Amino acid sequence: MNINETYKSKLKTIPEALKYIKSNDFIVCGLAGSEPASLLNELHTIRDNGVRGCEFSNTLPLGNYEFMINPEYKDAIHVNGWFYTKTMRKAHPQGHLSFQPQHLHLALTKRLYAMEGRRKVLMMTCSPMDKHGYISLSIGNTYEMQLIESGDVVIIAEVNKNYPRTFGDNQIHVSKIDAIVETDRSIPCLPTVPFNNKDKKIGEYIADLIEDGSTIQLGIGGIPNAVAEALKVKKHLGIHTEMFTDGMVDLIECGAIDNSKKTLYKNKSICTFALGSQKLYDYLDDNPNVLFKQGKWTNDPNIVGQNHKMVSINTTIEVDLTGQCCSESIGHKQFSGTGGQADTAIGAQRCPEGKSVIALYSTASVKNEKGERVTVSKIVPSLKLGAAVSLSRNDVDYVVTEYGVAWLRGRSVGERVKRLINIAHPNFRDELKFKADKLMLW
Repeated sequence: MNINETYKSKLKTIPEALKYIKSNDFIVCGLAGSEPASLLNELHTIRDNGVRGCEFSNTLPLGNYEFMINPEYKDAIHVNGWFYTKTMRKAHPQGHLSFQPQHLHLALTKRLYAMEGRRKVLMMTCSPMDKHGYISLSIGNTYEMQLIESGDVVIIAEVNKNYPRTFGDNQIHVSKIDAIVETDRSIPCLPTVPFNNKDKKIGEYIADLIEDGSTIQLGIGGIPNAVAEALKVKKHLGIHTEMFTDGMVDLIECGAIDNSKKTLYKNKSICTFALGSQKLYDYLDDNPNVLFKQGKWTNDPNIVGQNHKMVSINTTIEVDLTGQCCSESIGHKQFSGTGGQADTAIGAQRCPEGKSVIALYSTASVKNEKGERVTVSKIVPSLKLGAAVSLSRNDVDYVVTEYGVAWLRGRSVGERVKRLINIAHPNFRDELKFKADKLMLW
């Protein structure tokens, strides 16, 4: 058959495509915007096909899917996630899903390749086939192509004309796909988060640490958006990042980013997935200057550290006075995930002129045991009971709040305590000093 006939032979309805899933399969789902939402909306129906005992692994789910929120389907699908969103946080107490601690670059280890003897199934969203019979994985290549290359995997693709055609090691020939479902749903778009005065101040502090010609890794949210704004005056910046964002498009368009000083893929922006506005997706469509590489490569600390003047910028929930960062849980309660924070933070410091930055507000407004709103310090004597240490104190370089910058790399515990208290909110500094002395943090 020619490629068009091959493509047509793969076309299935959603119920037909879901029949490719069998009992005890290990199902891996595309990350974030790459999840095949139309298929996932109906995934719970595999139970009606007699399917039982499947494991479902996902990351950053954007939808509110029946199989994920309703424990009725747990005998058919047990959900594992290595980055929680609101849907998973809400469903977790029902006991039918679990968190998977992961470094992003190790998301698919050799052990996971084997899937403990289970048959592997990959479900993802792609852009339409080109004239040569290749389908682009579009906005995600974190672990998708890695799983495909591991061999012996059933591939179910949702092909959507609204997804941009992107480049990198993210092309799959139509002949390798088992089932294709065509949809035209809108691509998930995130609203641009405006930054406030705290974000602006933190962004300016971080921008001061970034030299012209640096290669940057940046995320999304108020603080990263403020950093991007403050970087518009810089020259010859480069991108080697986990996530490609709207802020990066703005920096490219204003001339601050040209990738001309990079040591890896000079003149190209490197990422493993993208998520943002329609403007972002329009920029990525048919753009050969942005390459979507596998997460095992983009986030490998040994690779990250090879970039010229690499700067990693991440946020955290709370930091203790010795430098330990909790970026994913509130006590025992899983809130998000580690993602690539440790990958990029450690990798940046392997670069001779690299820097790793952890940013956070000095305070947060939370409810106390009485349900009253109170202000608490996010720089704390010790992390909450049960809190996950996302980045060990051995791997922390710069910490930034709206009150300044604390450089912790190579500093003693006593010096770290002084520097972190100096960037804590003034209302909490005396209390932090008292508790540090009581805990003999000197």
